[in-house]
Amino acid sequence: MNFLELVQVRYSCRDYRIDPVRRDVIDRCIEAARLAPSACNAQPWKFIISDGDPLRKDLAEQAFSGIYSMNTFAKNAPVIIAVLRQSKSYAPKLGGMFRGTDFSLLDLGMACEHLALQAAEEGLGTCFLGWFHEKNVKKILHLPLASKVDLLISLGYPARNTSPAKNRKNVEEIREYR
Repeated sequence: MNFLELVQVRYSCRDYRIDPVRRDVIDRCIEAARLAPSACNAQPWKFIISDGDPLRKDLAEQAFSGIYSMNTFAKNAPVIIAVLRQSKSYAPKLGGMFRGTDFSLLDLGMACEHLALQAAEEGLGTCFLGWFHEKNVKKILHLPLASKVDLLISLGYPARNTSPAKNRKNVEEIREYR
């Protein structure tokens, strides 16, 4: 599969089979994320992988409990990945202050997309969950309150073998040559 085909088949999967995901497969996804570019090579990411109960269920519940009720599918994903932002390098922070851009968030986005595309290559589905109870996630993972969990990613084998049609803007709406 070429790159554009891979991008076309990747989608936000919200229905998973119960099959476990082998750790070597998960590790390839993390390796793809590790190789992502980052501002000043800061690599401001850490991935905490939960592929066993009860921790996985406890994490998933933080994405669909209380006001966070839209992600109920997360409880069926065999893997939940917590994505932490660890901005320790001063150079991208300084550049970000001048530009008004938090480069570590851009870096995290690239790393997570690398992870998602490798997962698609492995026949796995992913969904980025930004709506969750972060304080409870930190408590479950025994993280300091000052840590930053920006994202949870559900991961597993899709229940269906077909990806839904993509509803995207026409290329003419987003492209402009000058």
